[in-house]
Amino acid sequence: MKKLLTLLVLIGLAWGANAQIVDAELATKPADKTVFYQTPQIDKKNTFIVVSKTELRLYVYGVVGKDTVLMAKFPACLSRNKGQKQRKGDNKTPECKQSKPFHIQAIRNASAWTHNFHDGRGNIKAYGAWFLSLYTPGHTGIGIHGSTNNESSVPGRHSEGCIRLRDPDIIILKERYAYLNMPVIIKSETEGTWPWELKAHAKAVPVQ
Repeated sequence: MKKLLTLLVLIGLAWGANAQIVDAELATKPADKTVFYQTPQIDKKNTFIVVSKTELRLYVYGVVGKDTVLMAKFPACLSRNKGQKQRKGDNKTPECKQSKPFHIQAIRNASAWTHNFHDGRGNIKAYGAWFLSLYTPGHTGIGIHGSTNNESSVPGRHSEGCIRLRDPDIIILKERYAYLNMPVIIKSETEGTWPWELKAHAKAVPVQ
Protein backbone atom coordinates (compact mmCIF):
# COMPACT_ATOMS: atom_id res chain seq x y z
CA MET A 1 0.00 0.00 0.00
CA LYS A 2 2.87 2.40 0.79
CA LYS A 3 4.17 2.00 -2.78
CA LEU A 4 0.75 2.84 -4.21
CA LEU A 5 0.34 5.84 -1.90
CA THR A 6 3.72 7.14 -3.07
CA LEU A 7 2.59 6.77 -6.68
CA LEU A 8 -0.64 8.64 -5.89
CA VAL A 9 1.31 11.52 -4.40
CA LEU A 10 3.57 11.65 -7.46
CA ILE A 11 0.56 11.58 -9.77
CA GLY A 12 -1.01 14.46 -7.84
CA LEU A 13 2.17 16.51 -8.02
CA ALA A 14 2.72 15.81 -11.69
CA TRP A 15 -0.85 16.61 -12.65
CA GLY A 16 -1.80 19.05 -9.93
CA ALA A 17 -2.66 21.81 -12.36
CA ASN A 18 -6.19 23.01 -13.07
CA ALA A 19 -8.83 20.31 -12.82
CA GLN A 20 -11.76 20.30 -15.20
CA ILE A 21 -15.05 20.72 -13.35
CA VAL A 22 -18.08 19.08 -14.97
CA ASP A 23 -21.65 19.96 -14.03
CA ALA A 24 -23.22 16.87 -12.45
CA GLU A 25 -26.57 17.47 -14.18
CA LEU A 26 -24.80 17.23 -17.53
CA ALA A 27 -22.43 14.45 -16.51
CA THR A 28 -25.00 12.13 -14.98
CA LYS A 29 -28.43 11.11 -16.17
CA PRO A 30 -31.00 8.74 -14.64
CA ALA A 31 -29.81 6.14 -17.19
CA ASP A 32 -26.12 6.61 -16.34
CA LYS A 33 -24.56 3.21 -16.84
CA THR A 34 -21.78 1.25 -15.24
CA VAL A 35 -18.87 0.89 -17.68
CA PHE A 36 -15.86 -1.43 -17.61
CA TYR A 37 -12.73 -0.73 -19.63
CA GLN A 38 -10.12 -2.84 -21.36
CA THR A 39 -6.94 -2.94 -19.28
CA PRO A 40 -3.80 -5.03 -19.00
CA GLN A 41 -3.50 -7.46 -16.11
CA ILE A 42 -3.29 -5.32 -12.97
CA ASP A 43 -2.56 -6.53 -9.46
CA LYS A 44 -5.33 -5.50 -7.04
CA LYS A 45 -2.73 -3.89 -4.80
CA ASN A 46 -2.05 -1.39 -7.58
CA THR A 47 -5.64 -0.19 -7.84
CA PHE A 48 -7.48 2.62 -6.07
CA ILE A 49 -10.85 4.38 -6.02
CA VAL A 50 -11.75 7.99 -6.76
CA VAL A 51 -15.22 9.27 -5.85
CA SER A 52 -16.34 12.43 -7.65
CA LYS A 53 -19.00 14.47 -5.85
CA THR A 54 -19.22 16.72 -8.91
CA GLU A 55 -19.94 13.91 -11.35
CA LEU A 56 -21.74 11.58 -8.92
CA ARG A 57 -19.50 8.71 -9.94
CA LEU A 58 -17.10 6.21 -8.44
CA TYR A 59 -14.05 5.39 -10.56
CA VAL A 60 -11.61 2.51 -10.21
CA TYR A 61 -8.09 3.18 -11.47
CA GLY A 62 -5.01 1.00 -11.78
CA VAL A 63 -1.33 1.93 -11.85
CA VAL A 64 0.78 0.29 -14.56
CA GLY A 65 4.41 1.37 -14.33
CA LYS A 66 4.27 5.16 -14.38
CA ASP A 67 0.87 5.21 -16.08
CA THR A 68 -2.64 5.30 -14.61
CA VAL A 69 -5.48 3.53 -16.40
CA LEU A 70 -9.24 3.71 -15.97
CA MET A 71 -10.70 0.31 -15.09
CA ALA A 72 -14.36 0.94 -14.24
CA LYS A 73 -16.96 3.67 -13.75
CA PHE A 74 -20.01 3.35 -11.48
CA PRO A 75 -22.85 5.87 -11.01
CA ALA A 76 -23.08 6.81 -7.33
CA CYS A 77 -25.32 8.48 -4.80
CA LEU A 78 -23.63 10.88 -2.41
CA SER A 79 -24.80 12.85 0.64
CA ARG A 80 -27.87 15.05 0.36
CA ASN A 81 -25.90 18.00 1.77
CA LYS A 82 -22.78 19.34 0.07
CA GLY A 83 -19.45 20.21 1.66
CA GLN A 84 -16.93 18.60 4.00
CA LYS A 85 -18.36 16.47 6.78
CA GLN A 86 -18.07 18.22 10.14
CA ARG A 87 -20.08 16.10 12.56
CA LYS A 88 -22.31 13.05 12.88
CA GLY A 89 -25.76 13.64 11.46
CA ASP A 90 -24.89 16.54 9.15
CA ASN A 91 -25.71 14.38 6.10
CA LYS A 92 -22.38 15.14 4.39
CA THR A 93 -19.81 12.85 2.80
CA PRO A 94 -16.25 13.31 4.09
CA GLU A 95 -13.57 14.48 1.64
CA CYS A 96 -9.81 13.97 1.46
CA LYS A 97 -6.73 14.97 -0.51
CA GLN A 98 -4.92 12.86 -3.11
CA SER A 99 -1.90 12.75 -0.83
CA LYS A 100 -3.91 11.52 2.16
CA PRO A 101 -6.55 9.10 0.87
CA PHE A 102 -9.02 7.23 3.01
CA HIS A 103 -8.91 3.43 2.79
CA ILE A 104 -11.15 0.37 3.09
CA GLN A 105 -10.79 -0.89 6.64
CA ALA A 106 -13.37 -3.70 6.56
CA ILE A 107 -15.56 -5.58 4.09
CA ARG A 108 -18.81 -6.66 5.73
CA ASN A 109 -21.77 -8.74 4.58
CA ALA A 110 -24.65 -6.26 4.76
CA SER A 111 -27.35 -8.32 3.06
CA ALA A 112 -29.48 -8.44 6.22
CA TRP A 113 -28.79 -4.90 7.44
CA THR A 114 -31.74 -2.53 7.80
CA HIS A 115 -32.12 1.21 8.23
CA ASN A 116 -34.92 3.61 9.12
CA PHE A 117 -34.93 6.66 6.85
CA HIS A 118 -37.84 8.17 8.81
CA ASP A 119 -39.87 8.39 5.62
CA GLY A 120 -42.70 6.13 6.69
CA ARG A 121 -41.19 2.88 5.43
CA GLY A 122 -39.83 1.82 8.81
CA ASN A 123 -36.75 -0.42 9.12
CA ILE A 124 -36.00 -1.71 5.63
CA LYS A 125 -33.08 -3.43 3.93
CA ALA A 126 -30.95 -0.63 2.53
CA TYR A 127 -27.32 -1.64 2.01
CA GLY A 128 -27.16 -4.29 -0.70
CA ALA A 129 -24.90 -7.31 -0.29
CA TRP A 130 -21.77 -5.55 1.01
CA PHE A 131 -20.64 -2.62 3.11
CA LEU A 132 -17.08 -1.49 2.40
CA SER A 133 -16.26 0.35 5.60
CA LEU A 134 -13.95 3.34 5.11
CA TYR A 135 -11.36 4.70 7.49
CA THR A 136 -12.19 8.41 7.52
CA PRO A 137 -10.31 10.09 10.41
CA GLY A 138 -12.65 12.04 12.67
CA HIS A 139 -15.78 10.25 11.43
CA THR A 140 -17.22 6.76 11.73
CA GLY A 141 -19.88 4.76 9.94
CA ILE A 142 -18.96 5.90 6.43
CA GLY A 143 -18.77 3.30 3.69
CA ILE A 144 -19.55 2.22 0.15
CA HIS A 145 -22.64 0.03 -0.11
CA GLY A 146 -25.63 -0.96 -2.22
CA SER A 147 -29.03 0.69 -2.64
CA THR A 148 -31.63 -1.93 -1.71
CA ASN A 149 -35.08 -0.26 -1.80
CA ASN A 150 -33.41 2.98 -2.94
CA GLU A 151 -32.05 2.17 -6.40
CA SER A 152 -33.77 5.16 -8.02
CA SER A 153 -31.53 7.42 -5.91
CA VAL A 154 -28.46 6.35 -7.93
CA PRO A 155 -27.01 8.59 -9.28
CA GLY A 156 -28.02 11.46 -7.01
CA ARG A 157 -27.62 13.33 -3.71
CA HIS A 158 -29.80 11.45 -1.22
CA SER A 159 -27.57 9.54 1.21
CA GLU A 160 -26.81 10.44 4.81
CA GLY A 161 -23.06 10.48 4.09
CA CYS A 162 -22.12 7.12 2.58
CA ILE A 163 -21.41 6.33 -1.05
CA ARG A 164 -24.35 4.37 -2.44
CA LEU A 165 -24.11 2.17 -5.56
CA ARG A 166 -26.71 0.05 -7.31
CA ASP A 167 -27.02 -3.43 -5.80
CA PRO A 168 -25.37 -5.32 -8.71
CA ASP A 169 -22.51 -2.80 -8.73
CA ILE A 170 -21.55 -3.20 -5.06
CA ILE A 171 -21.20 -6.94 -5.69
CA ILE A 172 -18.96 -6.35 -8.70
CA LEU A 173 -16.90 -3.73 -6.85
CA LYS A 174 -16.35 -6.10 -3.94
CA GLU A 175 -15.59 -9.20 -6.00
CA ARG A 176 -13.42 -7.68 -8.73
CA TYR A 177 -11.65 -4.74 -7.18
CA ALA A 178 -12.01 -4.12 -3.43
CA TYR A 179 -9.41 -5.21 -0.88
CA LEU A 180 -8.48 -4.24 2.66
CA ASN A 181 -6.47 -1.00 2.80
CA MET A 182 -7.46 -0.06 -0.76
CA PRO A 183 -6.98 3.74 -1.10
CA VAL A 184 -10.18 5.71 -1.60
CA ILE A 185 -10.05 9.38 -2.60
CA ILE A 186 -13.24 11.39 -2.16
CA LYS A 187 -13.11 14.74 -3.94
CA SER A 188 -14.81 17.93 -2.83
CA GLU A 189 -17.48 19.58 -4.99
CA THR A 190 -14.90 22.16 -6.09
CA GLU A 191 -12.62 19.51 -7.60
CA GLY A 192 -13.31 18.45 -11.15
CA THR A 193 -11.54 15.88 -13.29
CA TRP A 194 -7.80 16.03 -12.63
CA PRO A 195 -5.45 16.19 -15.64
CA TRP A 196 -4.12 12.67 -15.04
CA GLU A 197 -7.72 11.43 -15.00
CA LEU A 198 -8.46 13.18 -18.30
CA LYS A 199 -5.45 11.41 -19.78
CA ALA A 200 -6.66 8.03 -18.47
CA HIS A 201 -10.21 8.65 -19.71
CA ALA A 202 -9.00 9.67 -23.16
CA LYS A 203 -7.19 6.34 -23.56
CA ALA A 204 -9.92 4.18 -22.01
CA VAL A 205 -11.66 1.67 -24.30
CA PRO A 206 -14.98 0.25 -23.00
CA VAL A 207 -15.43 -3.51 -22.86
CA GLN A 208 -17.99 -4.50 -25.47
